[in-house]
Amino acid sequence: MLNKIPTTVITGFLGAGKTTLIRHLVNNAAGRKIALIINEFGDLGVDGDILKGCGDEACNEEDILELSNGCICCTVADDFIPTMQKLLERETRFDHIIIETSGLALPQPLVRAFKWPEIQTKVTVDGVITVVDGKAVTEGRFAHSIEAVDMQRASDENLDHETPLSELFEDQIACADMIIVNKSDLLTNDQADNLVDQLKQDSRDGVQVLKSERGVLSADIVLGQKMMAENDLENRHELHHHHHEDDSNHSSDDHDHDDFESFIIAMQEIQDVNIFTQKVVKVIKQHDILRLKGFVAVKGKPLRLTIQAVGPRVESYFDKAFGISEERATKIVVIGQKGMSRSKITEALIR
Repeated sequence: MLNKIPTTVITGFLGAGKTTLIRHLVNNAAGRKIALIINEFGDLGVDGDILKGCGDEACNEEDILELSNGCICCTVADDFIPTMQKLLERETRFDHIIIETSGLALPQPLVRAFKWPEIQTKVTVDGVITVVDGKAVTEGRFAHSIEAVDMQRASDENLDHETPLSELFEDQIACADMIIVNKSDLLTNDQADNLVDQLKQDSRDGVQVLKSERGVLSADIVLGQKMMAENDLENRHELHHHHHEDDSNHSSDDHDHDDFESFIIAMQEIQDVNIFTQKVVKVIKQHDILRLKGFVAVKGKPLRLTIQAVGPRVESYFDKAFGISEERATKIVVIGQKGMSRSKITEALIR
């Protein structure tokens, strides 16, 4: 993954809230330089608010590219690959690329395209995010307006798969590294929890299923998953082997989501990396932690240990030496659902 630009693929049916989620991510990018590739076509166009909401610090209009020649999974060679090449040839190096697929796109062919020689050494799929319209799915539908999806299908002359929505939904779930149940505020608590449980059962082990209102989720949760999905195609295969967003009812707010919180654990040097890693894995499972990351001082090691965890998957490596005047201390950032026990998590990692 060295020097490859991480790319997040965001998929989901028309009206699920993909554009709203992206708008929030770029407006809260925390200094990341982000490029957007938006795949909408026909008369639907791109949600104009995404351009207005994309601040100069995160991206500007020239960093937002539109693929309007049809469904992205059907125009990989003619549209997507050339667009990626042009983006990668720019003098500006982006910290992250976000791709919003058409609501009818099969995610697997797009992920597979990252193995093409033209781009495989320069970019990697950081993660596949599937956005679900929680209310629609709970009511037995897959999109807020089936008629709008049918119009979208009819407007794409290049669409080469006549996939039933139920099967397309299953493929989007099968490929996901994270599933976002959007519009959860329109559900009762029991409905939202039952849908989350069902989606966890229907997805691969380790896939995170989160609730969201109006696409408001921290960029630190959605971005930086480091999944390298293009190297894991066997586990996210198409189940059925096939081969603009309108969120006017949900205005964009600038508030942070109250369902998540984070805190820092400060510690002294640790004695053993393996033992500490096992503690991290255990505490993540017990407390349903979403993300854990930080730097660790290991007794007898001149280099600091970088540790990152996404769900149950923990990655660690030594990156650089502590500075002469730098304290040899351990600092871990924990991100999780609101109400997690800070004292128990801290105690479990320190003891």
